[in-house]
Formats: sequence, C-alpha cells, structure tokens
Amino acid sequence: MLLKNRTAFITGASRGIGKAIALRLAREGVNIVVAAKSVRENEKLGGTIFSAAEEIEALGVKALPVPCDIRDEAMIQEAVEKTAATFGGIDIVINNASAIALTKTSETKTNRFDLMHDINVRGTFLVTRHCLPWLSKSDHAHILTLSPPLNMAPKWLGSHIAYTMSKYNMTMMALGWAEEFKDMPVASNALWPQTTIDTAAVRNLLGGEALVQMSRKPEILADAAYYILAKKPGNCTGNAFIDEKVLKQNGITDLSSYSVAAGGKLYTDLFLD
Repeated sequence: MLLKNRTAFITGASRGIGKAIALRLAREGVNIVVAAKSVRENEKLGGTIFSAAEEIEALGVKALPVPCDIRDEAMIQEAVEKTAATFGGIDIVINNASAIALTKTSETKTNRFDLMHDINVRGTFLVTRHCLPWLSKSDHAHILTLSPPLNMAPKWLGSHIAYTMSKYNMTMMALGWAEEFKDMPVASNALWPQTTIDTAAVRNLLGGEALVQMSRKPEILADAAYYILAKKPGNCTGNAFIDEKVLKQNGITDLSSYSVAAGGKLYTDLFLD
C-alpha cells in the first residue's frame, strides 16, 4: 500500500467528488484533511466537514475536519498549520473546490466573476503555495487539480468565457507546477471526467434529474485519482488526465458500474469534443 499513512489535504471534501476521493484514499490508508466551508448542513447540498470526517474515520484512518473558505488566505494558512501539527506533514493536495456559472459575458455579474476567480484560480494557487513547504519534504508528493484539458475550440471560449477562463487557469497552474516542481520532485496533474458527474452542481444548477440520469457517479473520478496518486511522482506529472482513460490504462474497461442509470445514455462533460 504505497499510500498508507500518507496525508491528503482535500478542498471541498465535504461532499461530491471531493468526498468520494477522500473515501477512496481512506480505503488505501491515507489520513484525510477535510478542508471545506460547510460546517452546517445545507438541505440542497448535504454534508458537512464533520459528517464527511465521520465517514472517513469509519474506514480506519484519521480525518481532520477544518473549516476553510479558500478565498480567505488566513483560513488556508490555519488549515495547513493544523494539518502539519496533527499529521506531521502533507503528501497529497487535491484542488477540488470550485465555483461555476455557465453564463455569457452580458449575463455574468461582477460578484459571480469574482467568486469563480477567487475560488478556482486564486484559491487553488494559494492552497498549493501554502502546502508546498510540506509537499517538498515528502517522498511521495502529488498535487491533483480537478480541471479540464486545455481546449481552444471557439465553442468553449464563447459559451461561458468567465467560467472557462477560471477552469483553464487551474489546468495551466497544474501543468506549470509540474515543470516548476519537477526537481523536488512534486508531481502535478489535472483530472477531468469524460461525462457529467452526479453532483450538487449537476442536480441544482445544470440539468436537474434528467442530466443526473445521464451522468456517472463521483466514484469514477475517485478511482482514477487513486491510480494517478499511487504512481511515483517523478514518473507521473504534467498531464491533463481524463478519468475513463486513466481507468482503461490500468486495466479497467467495464465502466458500467459507474453509471447512475444502468445502460443509459451518457452526457459528455464540458470542454470535451
């Protein structure tokens, strides 16, 4: 178990994809830092850092629930300090927290533009920056950012430019860090789903139950993340991965169990042609 007794700092880990990755890594013996805003449950979203931590610890590892709005640098610093004090270091950073608004320029309010860039871009950068001193001390250091391959097709640039910019910025950081940190070595990769994923964003913002039925479960990204993070940092860095391709490369060709609706039509995710 290459990941046993490692420590993963995961943003947005109270629900959805972040929690699925946390639970998958916990099954491999990884201690988890649940860094998210949710300290009280929202009926539409479900889950808090505390309920997620309970599920994680039920798998036999330690979990540290830490309130952390990654727009607030002081909260990031405090979360990192608590992590280091509790576990002695950080081996893995999962940049999962993200905000979305699929709006055209004329429809994008300033506060929504700022929110996406504060969380997706600035927050991702600051989390990585403050975790870096600890990552640099690990002998199995990985950064994994949930963002898409860079696709300059006009369709994706023209449809919702504010959101597109923020997600592409996340990927550019992931690829840039691979080069910047290669001699430490700290691996840095991006990961994105081939299809839409059953998350609160899909249910509440994007397509409701109809789109949920054409989506896959978050566990497909969690399994793909595991295979990436289990590789030696020097051998796996600088990639913009797609979940189903990662699984197929690791011998998993039957992906039917990940579908929300067995045998149903799947909807290709954003930024993929």
